Amino acid sequence: MRYSSPTIGPDVIDIWRWSLDVGMDDLPRYVTALSEGEFARASRFVHERDRLRFIVGRGKLREIIGRYLRVPARRLSFACNAFGKPRLAASRPPLHFNLSHTGGMAVLAVSDRYHVGIDIEKIVPLKEDVAGHFFSPSERLALRNVPPGGYLEAFYRCWTRKEAFVKAHGAGLSLPLEAFDVSIDSVGEPRLLRLEGDLEAPAQWRLLNLTLPAGFVGAIAALTADNDISLRYRADEAAEDVQEEMPLAARVLRGSPDNQLLNRASRM
Repeated sequence: MRYSSPTIGPDVIDIWRWSLDVGMDDLPRYVTALSEGEFARASRFVHERDRLRFIVGRGKLREIIGRYLRVPARRLSFACNAFGKPRLAASRPPLHFNLSHTGGMAVLAVSDRYHVGIDIEKIVPLKEDVAGHFFSPSERLALRNVPPGGYLEAFYRCWTRKEAFVKAHGAGLSLPLEAFDVSIDSVGEPRLLRLEGDLEAPAQWRLLNLTLPAGFVGAIAALTADNDISLRYRADEAAEDVQEEMPLAARVLRGSPDNQLLNRASRM
């Protein structure tokens, strides 16, 4: 497949945000973007809300990546590295991306230069000592020094920064969460403070806070080799889409007696 060159650049990472809860009239555009495998995966969700949110999340991701590369969303092919991190299969030029979702909201980071990781969380009360199980000793100490009224937001700042870094690093669960430290401050730019076995890592990685609606916290991590970057928040602007016949859509919109999602789609 021949790709067009993305034009993001070395100083910017694009951030897209969208709701996973859409009206049924909007659902077909996301269904038609899915691959056969993704559609089969969607059908295995027990709860309908989870099925629909998966479809919108994956479909929108494909739409956005397809715009950068100027190919139909459904023609994109994805693969995973040895630790399960998704990537474009055989993409030339490379396009790095990472998706996170929570509470009916999704965010996507896209760069044509840097490995990226993104994480968002909805601030909800904690039912157990998550920090005690997963954070490093220095992070736990920093959290103990936070005033009680600010603990919850400080915890989620730390959690999203760590998750974003793990996702950008690409080593998955093989990178223990206590093997590195991040800052938890609410002011100033977040930082990677330590990575076990790599003294140069803090200078090579950038962490940034995300601007999100009240009640949500998020962060992004990027391997920039000490280059300064900023975040460019992208709207769902109208774009010239590359059209292609999509036979899966026709099957979906005909409906199936064995699948509630397909039945609902067929009644649109």
